[in-house]
Formats: sequence, C-alpha cells, structure tokens
Amino acid sequence: MDRRTFIASTAAVATMTRFSWAAAEHRIEKIGLELYTVRDALKKDFEGTLSRVAKIGYKEVELAGYFEHMTGWTPAPKQARQILDSDGLAAPSTHVPYTALLPENWSKLVEASAVLGHKYIVNPSIDRKLAKSADGWKQAAETFNRAGEESLKSGIQLGYHNHVEEFKAIDGKLPYDILLTEGDPKLLKMEMDLGWAHEAGVDPLDYFAKYPGRFPLVHVKDFTKDRQMTDVGKGEIDWKRIFQKSDLAGIKHYFVEFDDPKSPFESIQASYTYLEKLRF
Repeated sequence: MDRRTFIASTAAVATMTRFSWAAAEHRIEKIGLELYTVRDALKKDFEGTLSRVAKIGYKEVELAGYFEHMTGWTPAPKQARQILDSDGLAAPSTHVPYTALLPENWSKLVEASAVLGHKYIVNPSIDRKLAKSADGWKQAAETFNRAGEESLKSGIQLGYHNHVEEFKAIDGKLPYDILLTEGDPKLLKMEMDLGWAHEAGVDPLDYFAKYPGRFPLVHVKDFTKDRQMTDVGKGEIDWKRIFQKSDLAGIKHYFVEFDDPKSPFESIQASYTYLEKLRF
C-alpha cells in the first residue's frame, strides 16, 4: 500500500468510527415538564403559563392538581385540550389523588383523561392509613389492578409515582417492591421520581434490571451534595449513567420537576437547556 492509499484508508476508517460513535448517542426527543413546578402561575393564568412553557421548548407536560376536584374543572377538559394543542403541547399523563381511584370517581376521570389525550394516569400517594403497613400497600396494589384494568379499556395506563417513603421498610418489606410484585405488570406501571429515589439511597439501575420495561415515565429532579433540590444538571445525579439504560427501563416520557424553585420559569429554562444538550 502506497502512502496516498494508506492516508485515504486511515481517513475513511476515522470518519466511519466518528459517525458510528455519533449514531450511538441518544438524546431526549421530547423534554417534558411536570406542571406542579409552575403551579402558582398556572392557577393565575392557565393559558399564558402553558404558552410560556412551550416557548422555552418543552413538548410535553404532565398535569398536576387538575383533577383534585372531580367537578368544576377549570378550564374544562375539551377547552384545556384546545389550549394544549394550540401551543403544540401534548399531555401524555396526569397526577390524581388516591380518592380518584374510587369506583364512583374513576370512570368519569378516565373519560375526561381521554379527552385531554392522556395515555397515563398516575397516583403519587396512597391513602395515609394504608401506608402504615405492608398489608395496606398490598391493598393499594389490588386497587391499582382494578382501576388499571378499567382504564386500559380506554387505552389509558395506570401508573404510580414514588417519593422517599416507598423505599423505607415496613413490616420487613419495601412498599415499592410490594407494588411491583403485587401489581400486575400489564395494569400498573411506575413513574420513578429519580430525584426522590436518589434521596432514598436507591440506584434506579437496580430496579430497571430487575423490572425491565416497568418504568415508562420518570421525573427528572436533581439534588446537590448537601441534599438541596436544584435545577437539573446543577446537582450530583449522574443523568448520563441513568439515561443510558432508558431502553431497558422502558422510559418514554421525561418530566422535569422542581418542587419549590425561587424563580420557576428561570428554573425550567435552566433544566431544559441542560437536558436539550445532554447526550447519552
């Protein structure tokens, strides 16, 4: 091989290697926002707040508090859907209280969720009396199975969102494990709050490996070394390490959340900027 051929061959290999490496990288295609982060602004100006969220670049939102009262929704589901559509926003999921799962409330909520375009209805906390015992968590899992079976008839998946308590043993068992084992994998999915899992000392990758495909939604929430909640990317959580296992976990939706930011819109802008550039 002469020098010219050698150089050309080497350059071709380098180019192929570079493009192969780039092709292997992933990014979050649709960054979402848990609207609890901007709840105060949302109460004052529902339409204007969603418009500001969309202008930042968010493509998806998760409703929070919209279904707290089963009647008198403001705006009504059809109107809310029109506002979302006008801003180019999808609302694949919503959070609802445990009481929403009662038979007398559930069918009405599922119907309204379908109007809003939800694919998931997520409960973030079970009844406080049930949370005190392992049997109570098993009872909650039974309720989730019943409600999840009904919602699936409308094409809507039921999910559960954790805080820290689910990773504290009760009667020798972790509530999170009870929900995963007692809950039917087809009827109950998990929305792992990665920030609270971090605070509980849990490695999400262990759960992804043990229960692959059970985590279609995640909350992207960061904490500093001194355990202060912060904008995504400004804390100590290794997001690349976690998101490299997104396929294993089954993650489809990523929702930024910061419970009490001093400046909500500055915070969601900072988190969006970080995640938009993140490659994993």
